[in-house]
Amino acid sequence: MIESEEHRKLSEQDLDREGLWEEHFQSHQDSKPFGPMSVGMDIDFPESNHLYGIPEHASSATLKTTFGENAHFKEPYRLYNLDVFEYELDETMALYGNSVKTGTTGVFWFNPTETYVDIASSSGSTGTHWISESGIIDVFLLPGPDPSSVYHQYATLTGTTPTPPMFSLGYHQCRWNYKDEKDVYMVHGKFEELDYPYDVLWLDIEHTNGKRYFTWDSSLFPDPKTMQKTLADQGRRMVTIVDPHILRDNNYYIHKEATAKGLYIKDKQGEKDYDGWCWPGSSSYLDFTDENVRSWWADQFSYSRYEGSTPTLFTWNDMNEPSVFNGPEVSMQKDLRNLHGDEHREWHNLYGMLFHRATGEGHIRRSPSEDIRPFVLSRAFFAGSQKYGAIWTGDNTADWGHLQVAGPMLLSLNTAALSFVGADVGGFFGNPDAELFTRWMQAGAYQPFFRGHAHHDSKRREPWMYGEETMQRLRQAALWRYQLLPFWYTVFHEAEISGMPVMRMMWMQYPETEAIFGVDDQYLIGADLLVKPITAAGVSEVEVLFPTDHLWYDVKSLQIVCSTIASMSVESRTISSAIDEIPVFQRGGSIIPRKLRLRRSTTTMKTDPYTLFVALDDSYQASGTLYMDDEETLGYSKRAECADASISADLSEGAAEDRMIERIVIMGFPSTPKAVSVNEESLDFSFNKSSNVLVVRKPEVSALRDWSIKIV
Repeated sequence: MIESEEHRKLSEQDLDREGLWEEHFQSHQDSKPFGPMSVGMDIDFPESNHLYGIPEHASSATLKTTFGENAHFKEPYRLYNLDVFEYELDETMALYGNSVKTGTTGVFWFNPTETYVDIASSSGSTGTHWISESGIIDVFLLPGPDPSSVYHQYATLTGTTPTPPMFSLGYHQCRWNYKDEKDVYMVHGKFEELDYPYDVLWLDIEHTNGKRYFTWDSSLFPDPKTMQKTLADQGRRMVTIVDPHILRDNNYYIHKEATAKGLYIKDKQGEKDYDGWCWPGSSSYLDFTDENVRSWWADQFSYSRYEGSTPTLFTWNDMNEPSVFNGPEVSMQKDLRNLHGDEHREWHNLYGMLFHRATGEGHIRRSPSEDIRPFVLSRAFFAGSQKYGAIWTGDNTADWGHLQVAGPMLLSLNTAALSFVGADVGGFFGNPDAELFTRWMQAGAYQPFFRGHAHHDSKRREPWMYGEETMQRLRQAALWRYQLLPFWYTVFHEAEISGMPVMRMMWMQYPETEAIFGVDDQYLIGADLLVKPITAAGVSEVEVLFPTDHLWYDVKSLQIVCSTIASMSVESRTISSAIDEIPVFQRGGSIIPRKLRLRRSTTTMKTDPYTLFVALDDSYQASGTLYMDDEETLGYSKRAECADASISADLSEGAAEDRMIERIVIMGFPSTPKAVSVNEESLDFSFNKSSNVLVVRKPEVSALRDWSIKIV
């Protein structure tokens, strides 16, 4: 139908113009110089009742309906990176980042503007409606047909998570703020005294000179290089925070140079440098959408520019949504301009990722001869952020509800292929009691990024602050993590190669088992470990759902807890979970490498021998993978892979002596063997008839050499 000119004008006059050509949010005005605009699309998933993805939201990993009769939520899922502290639970409110993909059949909606997603269920199918404020419709369909295919397809579009340096998989100790060098040495020394493993000590914004990033408060940290060297000599690294807001101080070299070079985001006229308010006070924000700005930023991490930095200092990117205290929704006005004249609304959700990317590039540039892998933690993210470092779930709270939602949030991030993720152990705000802190430390030990963190108004909560009994429980949880580091490292390398997440919802491994499609309170690490964190007070036993395609072994008792059942797809078992236990199970048919010697850091574990935990299946078979390299450099040619007794190595001959296997533990062995030998050399062994566990001691073989074990 073609409208007359007169009818069109009357229709425009009848419109409510609020929100079309300009919009108000409290005292803020969005001028909308290009007027009302949006792009949208309906995407249906026929015969599908389970959708996943579109993080980050503090709700279940399975997406709930937002539209239609009996909808779970009243509002659509919102994708708009924001600084939200003490975020509400079971809400569709936007948080720190976003990345969009769903299920065994995937959809990638590639749009960095503010986006809303409605979900409705009808007649056994699910419909979705996507609407973004601006941009173009850029949609990728990932046909699958299975989870591994979807993740491979998504990886070809956005990339994979590089194998992180080994130290970054250890325990990180952080607080806002460790006050001075004396405080740092005290905390470090106490970990040493207690034989409590940790790898990284973090410094928040108060370590700087007046919150000027790349500087130190000389009265509190007069000799940062010696401080870093002292920790490095005992196998530890340090992390300092570097945020994107720059104090507007003409005596501050970063601001002075950025101003002179014209590197800042501009006001809505595109003329003056934007002036917002953040931690330092009046601040400007670098335009990371510009390649030259990113390159300049990367140069600031050189040892000559960042005085007091060393090769063992790494970086934490916070407040990069971006956060602006006096801006609408604590962020930038949408009508600000970048250096190319594009409005902030067009690239808002990209800002944090581009900042993260530039920082990671700075780490690589600063040490080309050392070839050190970067480690950068970011709060904000977008699709593709997995290529640049780790992500954490932001400012959580010390209560059971936030511990309970941490697992589903991390699974949602992994569903979107963001594998190197974690939630702050203990909760950022508040004061967890001993039970909550213990359960959180246990859960954190089985999550990809493992960091304890606390607000400056929270009581000190280093592990020894809870008394000897609780400290020993916390220490045991950390030791579980360190024993499994060879396995974590291997799974991360597999994620780099395949794109499959490290932390997996049950459906990712069992896409034919509908009974577990909605389960998000237990999960898999890789394909072989099943974890059920305890997330409620006073719990002494818990129900665990086991896929019955396999045997499952308790990793503590080494005994079978669930057998293969042909007539059932899932079996529920009640498992003991006293305060010093977390239910963890190994899949029958798998081999998991561990390092069992007590050490205080990953560096001191580097040459320790391996113990192989072999969980036999019904046919008394098992297979597994162990990935090894030098654990810290970008020299990926120096690596070895062991898989199914087939070995290839590109390491020096001497390296074989550092990769020894000292023990083989075989679970589910049927009877007492007569003899055990490796390469025809007889070995000592023990067999427990009640648990059917065979332990082969001191095989004295290298993981870098061909060998075979014979059991008579």
